[in-house]
Amino acid sequence: MEETHATREGLEQALYSLLPTGLAGVDAARGRARLRTLVTLRWLAVAGQTAAVLFVHFGLGFELPLGLCLTVIAASAWLNVFMSFAMRDQLLLKGWEAVLQLGFDTLQLALLLALTGGLANPFLLFLLAPVTVAATSLRRRFSVSVAILAIVCAALMSAFAFDLPGPEGEPFDLPALFEWGHFAALGIGILFFTVSSLRLSEDEARLIRALDAASIVMAREQRLSALGTMAAMTAHELGTPLATIHLVAKELAGEFDREDPRYEDIRLIAEQADRCREILGQLSRSREAEDIVHANMPLSSLVEEAAAPFKGLGVELKVTYSPGENGEPRVPMIRRSPEVLHALGAFIENAVSFADSQVRAVASWTDRQFMVTISDDGPGFAADVMPKLGEPYVSQRGEAHLGGGDMGLGFFIAKTLIERTGGRIATRNRYPPRHGAIVQAVWPRTALESLESDRIQINNPAVET
Repeated sequence: MEETHATREGLEQALYSLLPTGLAGVDAARGRARLRTLVTLRWLAVAGQTAAVLFVHFGLGFELPLGLCLTVIAASAWLNVFMSFAMRDQLLLKGWEAVLQLGFDTLQLALLLALTGGLANPFLLFLLAPVTVAATSLRRRFSVSVAILAIVCAALMSAFAFDLPGPEGEPFDLPALFEWGHFAALGIGILFFTVSSLRLSEDEARLIRALDAASIVMAREQRLSALGTMAAMTAHELGTPLATIHLVAKELAGEFDREDPRYEDIRLIAEQADRCREILGQLSRSREAEDIVHANMPLSSLVEEAAAPFKGLGVELKVTYSPGENGEPRVPMIRRSPEVLHALGAFIENAVSFADSQVRAVASWTDRQFMVTISDDGPGFAADVMPKLGEPYVSQRGEAHLGGGDMGLGFFIAKTLIERTGGRIATRNRYPPRHGAIVQAVWPRTALESLESDRIQINNPAVET
């Protein structure tokens, strides 16, 4: 049992080592922007800026420094033309390359705003656009750089911007307090959008990585199951040639006297071929039984199988089962699910690692649902992590836990697998004076119940409540 436990832990650690860890790992997974995306956004900005400048100048009759405005807009257009010819559209830019382009967009937009009124221009809020793009696609330090650049450019507009144009050449004379209020609103907006976009994109990256980890776990479980099928196929295919070898060896043995030295060699070949046939027969019978169980097995056996690798690890691990309210006395048959096995194994493993002396796994059922409750007598869940349980990268007990290092993926993967099979998870601490944690998995009967109508009669031991 200890060897099985060590093997499982080693495989889990190898899996988690393939993924980035901590916030540095999240940043490492980000920080890339596609050139085609930035070029497309810049063309949209060029079209919008050109239309706005021409409409204000010719449509509304406002006096604008039209030549300078169109020159600034043309700079963005020429940059796009250069990028389209110099680089591939699908190129993933490095962080510093993307921040240079977004920095150019920020400076270009700030200069255009400065030519058309600066802080008094109601289109000042468009400085949020490059900041938001940076925050959602680049690493934190690059996003902060673009945000600081936008704020500095807005602050410089108070000293170097042209007057806000008005009709018939009469500029608007807005109070300085209004302009500084406009600047304060822009600064607060930049800070808010930067922080919120960073948090949302980091949460999304964590969730994607955690789901990838769950997929890797399930792929490994399926490969292990496939090895069993391959072993059964091998046993079946080897049966015929071994039978032929055994038959020919017996016929050859009959052609030699017992005193002939070749007789012992031929008899040995026949005995070894017969032994190989017995071994393959045992494998086939075991696989046939496993195939039956693979499709259908008692609920109690599924919990026993999930708990088996963690027995004998210095903590008493007891599995019990009994019907709940309105539940039939016989143990119900369910479909054997690798997802459920792995999830329950992860919960039991965590309970064993934190328990002082005892872990209980209780399987029960009613006429409507199946339940598996895992409890331990350890310190229980920390109060500050209880509301966050089930989120990726949240440690269950406020410290490193078995199988996932300090990443907090173990509980998330197990919860995801339970939900994928139609169940749900409930967690709480035991009521005083007892101490310890309780994790309960609940499924509707239709989610796991076997299509077979038969039930296996098993004597049910009493369960401590």
